[in-house]
Amino acid sequence: MATELTAQGADTATTGAVTHVVGTDRDLPGRHGQAVFAAHGRLALAEELPEPPPRDGARFTMVPDAMPLALQHAPDIPYAAVSVHRVARPGGALTSELEVDLQAGRWPVARVAPGHLTRHRAASEWRQAAAEVAEELAGLADCSEAETIVLSGDHWARNTLTRELPKRLRKRIVTIDSDGWDTDPERALMEGEIAYLFHGRLSARDQANTQRFLARRARRSGAVEGLAATVTALRHGRAEAVLINDPFDLERQLWVGVAPKQLGLTQGEMQALGISSSWEAPADAALIRAIVGTGADLIVIPHDELPLDDGLGALLRYPDAPT
Repeated sequence: MATELTAQGADTATTGAVTHVVGTDRDLPGRHGQAVFAAHGRLALAEELPEPPPRDGARFTMVPDAMPLALQHAPDIPYAAVSVHRVARPGGALTSELEVDLQAGRWPVARVAPGHLTRHRAASEWRQAAAEVAEELAGLADCSEAETIVLSGDHWARNTLTRELPKRLRKRIVTIDSDGWDTDPERALMEGEIAYLFHGRLSARDQANTQRFLARRARRSGAVEGLAATVTALRHGRAEAVLINDPFDLERQLWVGVAPKQLGLTQGEMQALGISSSWEAPADAALIRAIVGTGADLIVIPHDELPLDDGLGALLRYPDAPT
């Protein structure tokens, strides 16, 4: 990797900042990847990826390609997980003592960066202990803005806990048949079950924006589709959310300027806009730069579920005014 970056013109300090971090994730259990960014000899960001990239790569460029990292954060569903189970004696017999595990996270990043796990034991009266656990769980759900509370374990104990929760949280509860006993301490609580639960889902915010996109697209007002229209919306700061198909493999270049909004299909288009200094950059890198730089949301949708022209669409901040 160092040789590859040096061949592309990277300075020694920046190359060293990257290579010093690459591979430091080897102690993490399971399959995962790593994204590392550095500039001017300093590390800018190092983050674990829930899935390894299709191939290793290193690029020295004016516009960092953060799209693979952004795609792996989707659907970014905030949740809280709770496991309530009876403690077993050394011989295997269950006791009346209950153990409760609490953890908040965002899926799927929780697979490589699980939240802090809190464990409680209730040796006697569970109803009284359940009220205390419910209060802590409510605070955890509020702080993490959890859309779903995943509850598992002993049926009677979890039903008691549910009754102690505020009514506003009860409708977010999803119960699953798992006790969480076999969770690796370095992994997310009930990771396999949560992966199954959230498979193919969008976050509540993304669901709402997708429905707005579909409604406006049907009216042909306030939503656009395709590369050219999405680029125009981003350039004018009009994109409230950008929808991208997964997999996203737009193999082409765009023209960019110094500011994130300075984005175009051709150099001539940039010059016509009065942007004298511009250069080519991979489309995915240029797009994610513009999305972040203009404050737009990113919604990742499987191609089979909602195919988009060029794999792109944009929900506009203001519906088109009638002409």
